[in-house]
Amino acid sequence: MDLNAWLALTTVLGCVALLAGTRVAAEIILLGGVTLLLTVGVLTPAEALSGFANEGLITVALLYIVAAGIQETGGVNQIVTHVLGRPKNTLLAQARLMLPAAGMSAFLNNTPIVAAFIPAVLTWARRIQVAPSRLLIPLSYATILGGACTLIGTSTNLVVNGLLIERTGQGLGMFEIAWVGVPVALAGIAYILIFGRRLLPERKDAIASFENPKEYTVEMIVEPGGPIDGKTVGEAGLRHLHGLYLIEAEREHRIIPSVGTRERLYGNDRLVFAGTTESVADLRTLKGLIPLDEHTYTISDEIPERRMVEVAIAPGSDLVGKTIVEARFRLTYGASVVAIARNGERLNQRLGDIRLEPTDTLLLETRRIFLQQHRHSKDFLLVSEVENYLPIRHDKAWLAWSILGVLVVSVTLSLISMLNGALLAAGLMLATQCCSPAVARKSIDASVLLAIAASFGLGNALAVTGAAEALVAGAMELIGRNPYAMLAGIYLLTMTLTSTITNNAAAVLMFPVVVATAGSLGVDAMPFVITIMMAASASFATPISYQTNLMVYGPGGYHFNDFVRFGLPLNLITGAVTIALVPLIWPLGA
Repeated sequence: MDLNAWLALTTVLGCVALLAGTRVAAEIILLGGVTLLLTVGVLTPAEALSGFANEGLITVALLYIVAAGIQETGGVNQIVTHVLGRPKNTLLAQARLMLPAAGMSAFLNNTPIVAAFIPAVLTWARRIQVAPSRLLIPLSYATILGGACTLIGTSTNLVVNGLLIERTGQGLGMFEIAWVGVPVALAGIAYILIFGRRLLPERKDAIASFENPKEYTVEMIVEPGGPIDGKTVGEAGLRHLHGLYLIEAEREHRIIPSVGTRERLYGNDRLVFAGTTESVADLRTLKGLIPLDEHTYTISDEIPERRMVEVAIAPGSDLVGKTIVEARFRLTYGASVVAIARNGERLNQRLGDIRLEPTDTLLLETRRIFLQQHRHSKDFLLVSEVENYLPIRHDKAWLAWSILGVLVVSVTLSLISMLNGALLAAGLMLATQCCSPAVARKSIDASVLLAIAASFGLGNALAVTGAAEALVAGAMELIGRNPYAMLAGIYLLTMTLTSTITNNAAAVLMFPVVVATAGSLGVDAMPFVITIMMAASASFATPISYQTNLMVYGPGGYHFNDFVRFGLPLNLITGAVTIALVPLIWPLGA
């Protein structure tokens, strides 16, 4: 290797060491490595910045908007309610999450699946009181394992199959790789379920938002003809809402003070809840419940760019002594009162009849401009926005899911490219108002995109300088001419490469080497090609090895070492299963 190759290799190893040994943000370390290689002349500007123009990177950014549209319309709550349910412990939660995610990923691109599931899992984790860090790595790994089960499950399989057709004129069938992929996926899921409790971190800071002693009183009406009309409290999922307690119900002026799980709910029933700020915001997303007396003191669902704001009543405010109805929040402030808290007291009156007292804390649903107009108002001691609140438009949930469904089917059938499909889907989410422009901008995780783009730049450095090719050639010489040893060596080499460069790049780099080597040994190349496919998908050991790992890195509150500690054994398990099965299905004969 020449000097540039050594510089590229040293920089990549240095970045990996910093990621493993420090808590500096991944995008800063990776961009720093690219900047260094650009400064010393190893990379040209085009090579260093190629990741920013990469179709995969742009596709990920667009899919964040698609996922935001599904979340804003309440689509993610449908996942929580109908797919994830209410498991009794972390083990069952991981199983309920991974099995559908892996199954979907066998036929759909796993990036939009993870993008759509992340907000749903965060909401679900809060409700079932499980740290997101116990769930998001299993989500990413399950989609990777599921993608390895079919030819269309991952772009890497398609890339390698294309190279195979170009070389031999014959490719693989849709489910041919499933003979290895399915056992590998089952072994991987079993490992996660058995060792997840011991090896996955439980980030206390990631679940700190669960603990909020301030108790709000909020009222909702059962929507007549809605999805919970006629269901019991238990069937409607209202008995075990995290951070919320159903205090009482009122039906035709008759109070039901102790609402049991088997109590049946009917349209126009008034339900009174007590709960924390986050749980009240979650309650507003449940389909089938509508705000009480919306014509009196709630703003219209049609107002765009709504926000949830927390305010405290000032002692000298003109609002003191007035009921919420008399205060006319909607006309005076352009806001609706969602809930009220008073020094930890549980208020038993109707929300609209409560007379305001100094230091009462209100949750208001209002426009963005409220924050600027009333931050220094004499009526309020404080004005602060509730983070991560999205008003739900349930009437468009079917439309948002339809847009995602059309995207997936169109790409799966190769009618359009993934980039084109993501562009169309994101555009439709905005055009149909499933997602507002402000929410779309906020939904894009710049740190993830920067890390992905920088990873491409570092991968280019290994490729263009010849460092990767030299390492592969040297390692192949050490392996020797035993076909079985070579099979294991190819898996380890490809797995190592895919941990530092993109999985597609690792597969493309290894393909010509193994085909030529198999030819020199006089054995069939197919076992080695299948091994490349499986090893390139074994992107578990580092967060930079695959984009879904990077997507869950921030929301899960993970550190680099979390992936190494939990993912490396999974790499070895999937490798052992692959190496054991491949020669049985595709013999290593000539």
